[in-house]
Amino acid sequence: MTGEFPPIAELLPHAGAMRLLEGVLAHDREATRCAVRPHALFRDARGTVPAWIALEYMAQCAAADGSLRRRATGEPLAPALLVGSRRVTFHCAGFDAAQRLEVSARHAAGSHELLAFECAVFDARGGEPLAEARLHVLPGIDGRTRFAR
Repeated sequence: MTGEFPPIAELLPHAGAMRLLEGVLAHDREATRCAVRPHALFRDARGTVPAWIALEYMAQCAAADGSLRRRATGEPLAPALLVGSRRVTFHCAGFDAAQRLEVSARHAAGSHELLAFECAVFDARGGEPLAEARLHVLPGIDGRTRFAR
């Protein structure tokens, strides 16, 4: 499903410069795709954002996915905890200041206690992933987040 989504500020607990996403681009039962917000917080002297920041882009996209799922069932938003990552691959050293990025998070496993997301960061113009990882997330503290297939 693509279309109108709530503002990202309503989906993420992050505020100010730590909110690294601009908005949701697409969301369905399988995955969520978001636009990465251009910002200067992590840029080095050359204007490059280190590739490892992609892990936070991915975690925030997974959080947006969880928030959209909870909203759809009428549940209140609840914090989640990133507990680990596996198969982290960076296909670049960093992201250029002018580069527009998108991030995706696809629910891969888990339905209650621990969720796994296959995530990737792409140039918005398309092409191969610039970074990829499998993230493990402990869902909402109240333990009610479930993923139906």
